[in-house]
Amino acid sequence: MRYFLFSLLTLALLMSCVDKKQSKEKFLPDASGAINNVSVVTENDLWDGRVGEAIRNVLAKPIYGLPQDEPTFTISQIPPAVFSGFVTKNRTVLKIEAGKEAGIKISDDVYAKPQKVIVVSGKTKEVIINVLKENESKIIETFRNAELTERRRQMSKSPHRFTSIKEKLGLTIQFPSIYEVAKETDNFFWFRKDITTGHSHLMIYELPFDAIKRNDSTTVGQIIKIRDSIGKQYFKGRLDGTVNAKGETINSFMITESAYTPFHEETILDNKLAFETKGLWELTNDFMGGSFINYTIEDKVNKRWIGIEGFVFAPSVEKRNYMLELESIIKSVKIE
Repeated sequence: MRYFLFSLLTLALLMSCVDKKQSKEKFLPDASGAINNVSVVTENDLWDGRVGEAIRNVLAKPIYGLPQDEPTFTISQIPPAVFSGFVTKNRTVLKIEAGKEAGIKISDDVYAKPQKVIVVSGKTKEVIINVLKENESKIIETFRNAELTERRRQMSKSPHRFTSIKEKLGLTIQFPSIYEVAKETDNFFWFRKDITTGHSHLMIYELPFDAIKRNDSTTVGQIIKIRDSIGKQYFKGRLDGTVNAKGETINSFMITESAYTPFHEETILDNKLAFETKGLWELTNDFMGGSFINYTIEDKVNKRWIGIEGFVFAPSVEKRNYMLELESIIKSVKIE
């Protein structure tokens, strides 16, 4: 009887803990907010002064690799006194707490789910500004990763059904079904999606293992040369093949814009060495151009390189969110 009562009590306690946990999970509302929008919770006097300027220098600095200046994030300031109810549900929140010990704290799902909340604190304005400057990369990376994850979640609601990618290239990648095949061969895929004022593109291809030399100062040049050769082969301009007034045949194809130095760095993607390159592209003998982001991934097991690139043609509109979508697609790759 004692054993029975003890077991019953234990079961009741366990069920109580589960109920409390479920109750807590159910209490958190769904996070909301547009992509790349950050709520900044701080007093008006801080926002209007040097602290606000430091926040804008971190969160709203121009993104490298776009034809026009666009901020990394769109930011909205909210005074602490009105930070309650619906306004607490934004997916990314930066809080400034003055009069406290200097530091930075990153928390998940504080007011909603999924959510990233970063709290920056300091005794004085100068200390807060220093904490912001010292942790600039961490703040941007935290919020960007949250937005990349959210964009993948949104796109997963209507996934593509192109099984030939895995069959031919031995990899999987997530992108929505709205993308259509523009070109497919044994080792090259080109997908296209129409957008408001233009189109968004994704290409996936395989390269021989000796196509790129590692630890070489010319790596970025090699990658640019490869993407230009692909552009010349597949991405033709509207005037390509036509004859001008002089009787000359016009050649028009996509190349990397030479006047703009591409960003290039070594990184890790799918637990593999990869080179990230981003910059601007243009069409020769035409007036079309835009942004691109390229990841070239070393696949040692299969003795090859995998290239995945996204690029956009979207004149007269902001391109930040289109490029974030393409980056989120590329970073979903899994190579067998």
